[in-house]
Amino acid sequence: MTYTKTFQLQALAPFNFDLCAQIFSNGDPEIRSYENGEFHQVLRLNGNLVLIKVSSVGTIEKPKLSITLKSNDALTAQDENDAKKMVEFIFNLDFDLNFFYNDVENEPVMHQMTQQLYGLKNPTTPTVFESLVDSIVEQQISIKVAITIEHRLAKKFGENIDIEGKTYFVFPTPQNIASASISEVQQVGLSQRKAEYIHGAAELIAESKLNLEKMKTEKDPERIIAELDEIRGIGVWTAELTMLRGMQRLDALPADDFGIKRVISTYYCNGKPIKTAEARKIAEAWGRWKGLAAYYLITAEAKDITV
Repeated sequence: MTYTKTFQLQALAPFNFDLCAQIFSNGDPEIRSYENGEFHQVLRLNGNLVLIKVSSVGTIEKPKLSITLKSNDALTAQDENDAKKMVEFIFNLDFDLNFFYNDVENEPVMHQMTQQLYGLKNPTTPTVFESLVDSIVEQQISIKVAITIEHRLAKKFGENIDIEGKTYFVFPTPQNIASASISEVQQVGLSQRKAEYIHGAAELIAESKLNLEKMKTEKDPERIIAELDEIRGIGVWTAELTMLRGMQRLDALPADDFGIKRVISTYYCNGKPIKTAEARKIAEAWGRWKGLAAYYLITAEAKDITV
């Protein structure tokens, strides 16, 4: 028997759900995907797996989302409340984009980006651990290959749920990965070293020696970077990417990233290759929104937007 619960959720305007969810349009439908105006993903709520489906029933200036929960277990009021918080976090619903727009209004390139990508908010992974693992996987390989490996990780080590004849997988917990061997982790297509890095981080969390979720409350980004940098296999780039995608630290700029340097070069330097220091210097004009601004540039490139 499938239990279902539907409710609505408002977001701070402006918010363009379709634009924000398009990044998931090429996702694995058994893990997370966006198709025909509906986003779906399995999340872990109160120890149970719940399929969450999200669609827009509002406008950019009056954004409202319809949320449907499906589970093989009876859904409680706590499940609904936790689901609301999780969707709010994943899509950054309570962030007011006007702060960003106002701060870059006098920066010609970024101001034009905000006009053409109006209502775009960057998505966040449900847990910081997922962001950390993804960032390790993506070290020095193409994003296409990395996503394939990330999907394999979810299907090999994550739990699954069958809903209405379809199987869905949730991203593995640190305990899931820590209980496996390094060689098993490597089997998803990782190098020996990356498998060791991921397994090592999972063990630290499973043994309560590392609390990634607690880092969300740390105000000083340098302290977060320093703490993450102490973990084997985690450098500044991986730490900054983890902060941006898993902690909603919109000030974090992974300037060593080849893709970020490329888009900054495309829109600010006529395509001329630039170094990390130059990328950071250009990003100073974006103030406290360096990571968010970089996401706008990456999205603009993907959509062939010119300024």
